[in-house]
Amino acid sequence: MRMLMSRFDRARRNWIAGFGVFMLALGGCVSPQGPADNAAQRPRNIIILFADGAAPVQWDFGKRSSAVLRKQPFATTDIVFREGTLGLLSTQPHGAYVTDSAAGASAMSTGFKVNNGAVSITPDGKPQRTLMQAARAAGKRIGLVTTATVYDATPAAFSINAKSRRDSQALVDLYLALEPDVMLGGGADYFLPAVAPGGKRKDGKDVIAAFRARGHTIVRNAAALKAAPGAKLLGLFADNDMDFELDRDAAGEPSTADMTAAALKALSQQSPDGFVLLVENENTDTAGHHNDAAALMRALWAFDDAVKVALEFQRRNPDTLLIVTSDHETGGFSPTYAAKDLSSLSSANRLYNADEQLRMLERISMSFDRVKEKLGKNPSGAMLEELLAKHFPGFTLDNDLRERLLAGKTLERNFSYVLHNVLGRMVARQTGFYWGTSGHTPEPVPVGAIGPGATLFHGYQDNTDFGRHLHRLLGR
Repeated sequence: MRMLMSRFDRARRNWIAGFGVFMLALGGCVSPQGPADNAAQRPRNIIILFADGAAPVQWDFGKRSSAVLRKQPFATTDIVFREGTLGLLSTQPHGAYVTDSAAGASAMSTGFKVNNGAVSITPDGKPQRTLMQAARAAGKRIGLVTTATVYDATPAAFSINAKSRRDSQALVDLYLALEPDVMLGGGADYFLPAVAPGGKRKDGKDVIAAFRARGHTIVRNAAALKAAPGAKLLGLFADNDMDFELDRDAAGEPSTADMTAAALKALSQQSPDGFVLLVENENTDTAGHHNDAAALMRALWAFDDAVKVALEFQRRNPDTLLIVTSDHETGGFSPTYAAKDLSSLSSANRLYNADEQLRMLERISMSFDRVKEKLGKNPSGAMLEELLAKHFPGFTLDNDLRERLLAGKTLERNFSYVLHNVLGRMVARQTGFYWGTSGHTPEPVPVGAIGPGATLFHGYQDNTDFGRHLHRLLGR
């Protein structure tokens, strides 16, 4: 018994020592004072850079692919996560294990759990104060940037309150009431009446005109955004979501970095009490849903370019808190080694995911979403082969996958985007970039922070803690 207790004590001491080393590594540059003392350092500005659907494996994929293919450091991992405070967030919503984006963002915005689909309204029907509402009450200017529609789940949950993320027209009306100083992204459709090109509003209102009347400069393309003067901006660059980086027309749609630079320029004007800015790249999430590794890779690079813009702003304005994070993981992204085919399970028949497979992804020149758009509702085998030959050089669509794609048959119950997920399996079989689902998973997400208040985000916390810390830093 004495020997057993001795072994137990040694194991316990070793575990405590190991855990201490782990927590020191996780904390990055955590100061000796600890989170409680650091909270007194309230930032003048807060910039939250949000790659929807990104968890540790996505960040590492961005880092490796950027190093191999772009020969560039990946600022998210190499600066923010490495040199800043690093923590992890659990992602569960109220009443379920796996979250949607509305519930995830609502918890991170308000500090309260909500049901999937709800926008910062708790299950008892009470609207909770959002981050942007708290920032406005604190006298700060507020801005939203996204590659999705500006009324999509994440920017909406950080700003306004609604029972459902699906009521797009009502969400836009709530934005007009809140009147963010800067809004940049897609989603012109629900700002315009149905009689206007691309418009979908059923009440005949022109909400773009309403924002113009309140002093916002309206921009609809990349050149206009770059040249836009003034401290208030509404930029709507697509009727719906903005394009994947793989497909983006740079003359029409600005990059995430372009929008971030424009937002920081506008918000810095007439800003005696500072600002709060949310920058979201939604394409990281959509690429995960679609199992599109090439689109994910380019989206991560585009996001990281925006991080670099924000880091430069934070360097020149050290009273700024910069945060990089996400709301959940999407797709069960699983780069791995696997059999080249089913002829043998021997290691001699094994494909190891390596730099050459990254180069195969780099040669892909069209997103799965654009392939679906080109094929239309009744895809033909001939058109499919033509698109694959032109935009997916070196890839072969196996017969079993071709049959499923043309017949519209899903791979499994947890794959909802038939064409996208089948093409994702094609790429996976030849590169090792596999996916476990077309939905979300409960994998914890990193949060990296630099600047005043950063150490509050250290350690393994709940997503509601993230929201509470932000409200605390705003003094609300």
